[in-house]
Amino acid sequence: MSLTPFEHPFLSGLMGDTEIAPLFSAEADIAAMLRFEIALAQAEAEAEHGIIPADAAASIASALSDFKPDMEALANGVANDGVVIPELVRQLRLTVGGTASKNVHFGATSQDVIDTSLMLRLKTATGVLAKRLASAIAGLDTVRRRDGQNGLMGHTRMQAAIPITVSDRVQSWREPLDRSAQRLALFSAEGFAVQFGGAAGTLEKLGDKGADVRAALARKLDLANRPQWHNQRDGLAEFAGILSLISGSLGKFGQDVALLAEVGGEIRLSGGGGSSAMPHKQNPVAAELLVSLARFNAVQLSAMHHSLVHEQERSGAAWTLEWLVLPQMVAATGVALSTAIRLLGQIERLGREGHD
Repeated sequence: MSLTPFEHPFLSGLMGDTEIAPLFSAEADIAAMLRFEIALAQAEAEAEHGIIPADAAASIASALSDFKPDMEALANGVANDGVVIPELVRQLRLTVGGTASKNVHFGATSQDVIDTSLMLRLKTATGVLAKRLASAIAGLDTVRRRDGQNGLMGHTRMQAAIPITVSDRVQSWREPLDRSAQRLALFSAEGFAVQFGGAAGTLEKLGDKGADVRAALARKLDLANRPQWHNQRDGLAEFAGILSLISGSLGKFGQDVALLAEVGGEIRLSGGGGSSAMPHKQNPVAAELLVSLARFNAVQLSAMHHSLVHEQERSGAAWTLEWLVLPQMVAATGVALSTAIRLLGQIERLGREGHD
């Protein structure tokens, strides 16, 4: 049994995500770490840098291309060291062997590898989220084209107010998602940056070639080139904020649909959930889930802001807090988007036809 509902044996039927969850698996993490180590060796071996021999970089790339870690040893290593990299690098050097082994991980530190792995996987996840966000916006447009002129009773402070149209309500759902799509696109352009700073952020082992090697490393990994940010976590907090804005806006959509279903007459939904005690019921499960996921991410966001407090050059405590929180926020946002797309497909009619 899993501790997280996103990968739980049966709760994942509601909250699972087969595209997002694998990006945060140990296998995906290690694959991204290996990409970092190979790209680092190649960047350091380029002729204009000459930090390590070219044949050493070739040996590292060849040996690590089919590397399989000893997972039990990695777990024991994390128990001792608090991070996976010391034990992983030990295994990598054994795999490479010979004189080239001393060039594995040269000039890097654990946080460089772990943070860059995260950036690689977040960038992939964001591509998935962006596509789903576009699909959700398109689904709202479909509902508005079909039912936009139908009437709804507007409500203010949970009381009936004046008549509005479906188009009015859909606009209040759509516009925040448009803005979040723009935020996500802007962040994607420069927000996913390589982390490469060495022991304390100074790249001391690379001398005056550190910035050039970092730029080459960023190009090889298709990440933004930025000076070390290992104790500057505002970018990750900003990304988490975008996630919470997306799920929060979808939560507003879900809450409205649930209230429409409660009142009856202004919405017709297909595919509601059944009740074990009341077979006549069609529960608005998807709408309710959107509300839950919005609230979940809103709570997690405070933890990401707590993780901004990285004391001095590196914090183990704040860093570990990110590991606990950020993957689940990404998963929650992915599930919220796929749930919203499904819910939009279940709306057979919105509003009262023929009413002003």
